[in-house]
Amino acid sequence: MEKHPLHLKIPDLQTSEEVQDAVEKQERLTDESIPNDPNERIEAYMDRLENIFLNKDERVKERNLEMLKPAIYDAFIIKPENVPESFFELQQKVARERGQAVDEITPEMREKMIEVIIEDQKASLDSWIDYLTSEDAVYPTWFKYFAFRNVIKLSQFDKELGKFKTRTDSTTAPFPDIYREPLAQICDLYLEVANDNKALKDKEVQTLFSKKFPTYYAELIQKSLASRIENQEEIKGKWIKYEQGNNQDAEKLYKSLESKGTGWCTAGMSTAQAQIQSGDFYVYYTEVDGDATQPRIAIRMNGQNEIGEVRGILPHQNLESQMTPILNEKLNDFGPEADKYKKKTADMKLLTEIEQKTTENKPLTKKDLLFLYEVNSSIEGFGYEKDPRIAEIRSKRNQQEDLPILFDCRQDQIAFKPLDLKADTLAYIGTWNSTVLNQLPETIQHIYESFPDKKVFLKTIETDSNIKSPQEAEQAILEKGFKFYGSAKEILQKTPFSQENKEYNLVSFSVKSLGFPNGATTAEIYQKAEELGLELCPAEVGPLLRLNYPDQPNGEYLIVAMKAINDSGGDPHLFYVRCVSGERKLSTRWDVPGAGWRGESRFVFLRRK
Repeated sequence: MEKHPLHLKIPDLQTSEEVQDAVEKQERLTDESIPNDPNERIEAYMDRLENIFLNKDERVKERNLEMLKPAIYDAFIIKPENVPESFFELQQKVARERGQAVDEITPEMREKMIEVIIEDQKASLDSWIDYLTSEDAVYPTWFKYFAFRNVIKLSQFDKELGKFKTRTDSTTAPFPDIYREPLAQICDLYLEVANDNKALKDKEVQTLFSKKFPTYYAELIQKSLASRIENQEEIKGKWIKYEQGNNQDAEKLYKSLESKGTGWCTAGMSTAQAQIQSGDFYVYYTEVDGDATQPRIAIRMNGQNEIGEVRGILPHQNLESQMTPILNEKLNDFGPEADKYKKKTADMKLLTEIEQKTTENKPLTKKDLLFLYEVNSSIEGFGYEKDPRIAEIRSKRNQQEDLPILFDCRQDQIAFKPLDLKADTLAYIGTWNSTVLNQLPETIQHIYESFPDKKVFLKTIETDSNIKSPQEAEQAILEKGFKFYGSAKEILQKTPFSQENKEYNLVSFSVKSLGFPNGATTAEIYQKAEELGLELCPAEVGPLLRLNYPDQPNGEYLIVAMKAINDSGGDPHLFYVRCVSGERKLSTRWDVPGAGWRGESRFVFLRRK
């Protein structure tokens, strides 16, 4: 049984309803009574959480997360009626300071603002859920639970005050950013107390352990942010390899990162040990006073031959532009395994060039603008979040002047509302629904709900003469470097493929744009689509779409509106294509009977021409 200090940090947890339920369930399953011991009672609860959120079967884990996320959102995301009037007053003030006259915030404007607040909160909460349930977060289950339990009570971190703002029912800010290094350091302290009862006799340990999580977390964040790298322009240094399974190397790795402000979770001893157990670890250190001691790049391996992740020391672990050549040279050592990182290094190089042009007030070419606005493909970096330079550079641009250059058209050929659509309109940026789809002229080439972040998926794909069976589809997907997720491989094997050439005209709509802002069931969505003149896709559209959509933007999920196919357990599944952290996958979603889809969920249908 794993030791943990939760009964010390949360004394009433052992007697809580959720722990009691977990204890009773385990006793029923094992037919053995659990001692009235805080550690053992809480451990039963941790086992239950682990089975739900950290299940080793990716299909089961994904299913559980999708089922539970709506309830999590409902519990922690702000309700529209709780958005305070002061928020809208502040938006008016900000608009006036920018020189924008806003006499009145209309109901439509309020609804849009609230939608943005809710989406930002969901995205920030998703970041925590995705991180804590991923392989990157190598913390014990009990620590993940404890961290999440605290984070949902916090607003953003105030760097000037060095503390977190308290979260209330009317908080409009997103949930806090993830600071991995401080989390690892807190976990180390708690493990020390859990593994050694005498540790609390040490005054320093006792003082730190007695601090509330938000306080200690904030102090460590402030300390990490205060760690400044001297001679940041220095790139001369060396790579050091830490070998898989070598505990001495794990300790050396940990000590080499102490007080260096990398932001890596490997800066915690327990996480360093866990990562060394799972694979080799490479760190590039630049010279300080002649010694290579400042960590700048990390390459974590899965085993010895597969690259798990590449991280830098900028916010969200993005890579410094001056370190890109160093990384590129090192990646050559890994052969074909490094191919998936070539686009990232190329993107970062071009972004740096554009940043330099912007700093020097030099004009950007059409190629630069297409890249900056991610018109043809998303910009991929090495961090957990988008490179902040993208938003920074865009904020300095006049988008209205850039659009005609991007779309190679006149200003009057860009429509921003349905009434502006004309016979020669080339681009439309505005409200998207089936009515607008039917109003589009044949000349239309670019469609966005908002530019550049919400591009409308409107695509025609054809069947492939080389893909007439599930086996051929699987081989083609793997050859293109795409991955399978969930039950995708199993469902693919049950997918019928056309033996003759066909053309599929596809279009996507969010559940909200179909008329269900609060979500709807699959049956409701399909019925509405039929009323609007849309059709369900044959199942083969799932794998064919994956193959024909290599430039899918990062973070996008597209669910294929199809007749569900049952897996071996009898559960119905739908295909969906997704792009997560730059990896493009063919996945499936369990179509839970009677369960709803969120308003933001996006379905792909066949459109009638």
